[in-house]
Amino acid sequence: MKTEIQNCVDVLKKEGTILYPTDTIWGIGCDATSQKAVAKIYKLKKRVESKSLIILLADMEDISNYVKTIPDIAWDLMKNVDRPLTIIYPNAQNLAKNVIAEDHSIAIRIVKNEFCISLIREFGKPIVSSSANISGEPAPLVFKCVSKEILDHVDYVVKMYQEVLQEVKPSRIIKLKENGEFLIIRQ
Repeated sequence: MKTEIQNCVDVLKKEGTILYPTDTIWGIGCDATSQKAVAKIYKLKKRVESKSLIILLADMEDISNYVKTIPDIAWDLMKNVDRPLTIIYPNAQNLAKNVIAEDHSIAIRIVKNEFCISLIREFGKPIVSSSANISGEPAPLVFKCVSKEILDHVDYVVKMYQEVLQEVKPSRIIKLKENGEFLIIRQ
């Protein structure tokens, strides 16, 4: 695993893109602080930039680096989840402008799987996670369903977990408001 993580970090530092296993499905990722790298994700997915992206972090404590204020409810939500949870926070900061939504919010998921945690900690920055598909096409639930177009255009493909079939649960998505209220976007 160390070699795969180092290969990914080398590509991420050069503003490249990776295809990697996340705690949900296979994702396309890049340095979430690099506007050039994020633009590559949009181009690869043929996705309009007005549709924002999710970023992954390894530790809850790191959220404050990328969000100006964290509503108290966020901590309760994260501590009491039974599956991956993506929270959309208001007032994003210290990220590439094109990864932040038009309303200045950012979607963040704290990952639970060992590979992603190690990768993010080694890289030292948040990583974009977008499903490994062209926009409008079904998201591949397993590696063998990732299209040739995606495989041929990312800068690095992680060689681990390609044969693993796991029960895939998409993340629950909750949008927080500055006043502490929240809206469930995806159950």
